[in-house]
Amino acid sequence: MDATDALRGYERLRRFHASADAALSRLDVSDVLDELLGEVRALLGADTATVLLLDPRTRQLVATAAKGLEDEVRRGFRIDVGQGFAGRIAERREPMILTDVTPADVVNPLLLQAGIRSLLGVPIAAADEVVGVLHVGSLTRREFTAEEVLLLQLAADRLGVAEQVRRHRLEHSAALALQHSLIPSRLPEADGLAMAARYLPGHEFGVGGDWYDVFLLPDGWLGVVIGDVSGHGLASAVVMGRLRSALRAYTLISDDPAEVLALLDRKVRHFEAGNLTTALYAMISPERGTVRLSSAGHLRPVYAEPGRPAVLADLPVDAPLGVGRGLRSRHTTALDLPVGALLLGYTDGLVERRHQIIDVGIKALLDVVHPGPPDQTCTAVLSALAGDPPKDDVALLAVRREPPPA
Repeated sequence: MDATDALRGYERLRRFHASADAALSRLDVSDVLDELLGEVRALLGADTATVLLLDPRTRQLVATAAKGLEDEVRRGFRIDVGQGFAGRIAERREPMILTDVTPADVVNPLLLQAGIRSLLGVPIAAADEVVGVLHVGSLTRREFTAEEVLLLQLAADRLGVAEQVRRHRLEHSAALALQHSLIPSRLPEADGLAMAARYLPGHEFGVGGDWYDVFLLPDGWLGVVIGDVSGHGLASAVVMGRLRSALRAYTLISDDPAEVLALLDRKVRHFEAGNLTTALYAMISPERGTVRLSSAGHLRPVYAEPGRPAVLADLPVDAPLGVGRGLRSRHTTALDLPVGALLLGYTDGLVERRHQIIDVGIKALLDVVHPGPPDQTCTAVLSALAGDPPKDDVALLAVRREPPPA
């Protein structure tokens, strides 16, 4: 490639970047890589162009998009990192050229069947991590130049941006789906009680580890839960979903909130090791006058009774879930819930701030909470404390005992 050819190549690359930006802004995720590969093949005058993306769970490269080797994608070709042409590129994190392709050089039979004579491949990186490999092939013997390697690497860098966008959109969609399926869109109706809840994400994925749940039990008691799994995004939401399902199952085994949380603690320590989790579980009696509750590292709920200032409910806070060996006992506390009284559970994102002790946020919360309608209470609390936008996930759940109908 002489100087004139190089200038033409760089001009093509400039157009490629413009095309990539346009594709990322207007196309669906599934179409982006396909269009960009067409530009890559034209840029280098290659017969084939292929993207293999890394599956982090299996440490395998998966054929995701191709021009000229579409069967590679249709057959779901996979290759271990370190194996074959693409696998060695991913392992070494550097470009590779095969001027004369032989069966000893590649493990994908489709390359040989298609008659590929020469290959040039480069790693695709995102956030300093290899996320895939981009390679082009020629049906005639070809000696790729250093300038062509540079052009392909610059194109791979652009594809790395596209892959980041693709993964972000996929995780965002999955997180939103989890949010809709795991956080109740409507609370159940319970005679003698009024309830309201809120969830505000404090990060880009729209869902995290904060959660709440309300359900009727077979004996007429009402189960009320609020909890927090450390972290944000899809991973925390997945753990949260598993804990929600497990806790519901344990409530059918035991009518003691402390025992339910002890069972959940065993589950977290065995199956969710490394996830710091807090939860508050309360059971409200069928006549609605008594609440039995237990806290696993979760902040004490606010209790507001007509004619009196709001206070934190008087109950011990036991160890969070999954901490230690689970040998410490857990406690269940009984509280009266007179007519007009309100109980408000919340997660730490509501009251915790950097460079400020949490007592300041809790004091501000107590000043806002009044035993009025739960929906109005939630609105007032979020307006006063949540911030715009909130710095962390916030979940709120308010339950108020209503007077009997006249």
